[in-house]
Amino acid sequence: MKLRTLLLSVWMLLGLGSALALDPDFDKKVKHDYADSNGVKIHFAALGEPTAPLIVMIHGFPDFWYSWRDQMDALSKSYYTVAIDQRGYNLSDKPKGVENYDMSLLVGDVAAVIKHLKREKAIIVGHDWGGAVAWTFAMTMPQLTDKLVILNLPHPKGLARELANNPAQQKNSQYARNFQQEGFHKNLKAEQLAGWVKDPEAKKKYIEAFHKSDFEAMLHYYQRNYPREPYDQPNRFPDIKVKASVLMIHGLGDTALLPGALNNTWEWLEKDLTLVTIPGATHFVQQDASDLVTRSIRMWLGR
Repeated sequence: MKLRTLLLSVWMLLGLGSALALDPDFDKKVKHDYADSNGVKIHFAALGEPTAPLIVMIHGFPDFWYSWRDQMDALSKSYYTVAIDQRGYNLSDKPKGVENYDMSLLVGDVAAVIKHLKREKAIIVGHDWGGAVAWTFAMTMPQLTDKLVILNLPHPKGLARELANNPAQQKNSQYARNFQQEGFHKNLKAEQLAGWVKDPEAKKKYIEAFHKSDFEAMLHYYQRNYPREPYDQPNRFPDIKVKASVLMIHGLGDTALLPGALNNTWEWLEKDLTLVTIPGATHFVQQDASDLVTRSIRMWLGR
């Protein structure tokens, strides 16, 4: 199939990426439920008409389902928006042992939510570690993947390439090497992890959610799945091309995941790629430029 790539570079003016006002009744309208993933309870929040096309949203580190509130609020008019708490976070189960955070199990959690909702497939949206899960889900479960939306997480092969060859990415991944150290979770505090959240009211919810989370489990994602030195080792992610159409949105102010890893993404896809880059937005692009992110997703899905 012919590859069609559309590159959109979005230059932001002051206030362009600001969020639309969240519905004051948002929290009251959201429904909560749990899916069973081989004995691990996965909590998810849902908004919209249950018969509408399904979107499953997967957060990263350090985050929880509430990260997607603006996107859920806007997209729920046309889609059934479901945002999960990944295992280890907030209201989901927190199994002990690094082996319980293997990528295959994280992918299985998403599949369990789709199965719980009795759907055949879903639009998969992921950010950060949720992006890594989303990439792998699309590769290994193409039959369940309608379309794929990735925020600030390059294709795993692109990140592996940059870690092997780009000194700047190697330097900026020092945090991940720290997180891979045994016992590093003891240095973390809920207030510290919520430091990136700009909205005061949202920050209170984040601190509450992190107090319910397992910091050791959070770092197991890095210990089990993030590449380790020496970075010239073979990439452990599957050598399978993504069969779904892909939208990537990347805040260029991200210092953890540099944009060089975006290059050549099309080599690992079978269909079209749309890339939206947002100067001025940081790693947490869905909140820094929430309106622009939401409009980009809505426009792309409605093509």
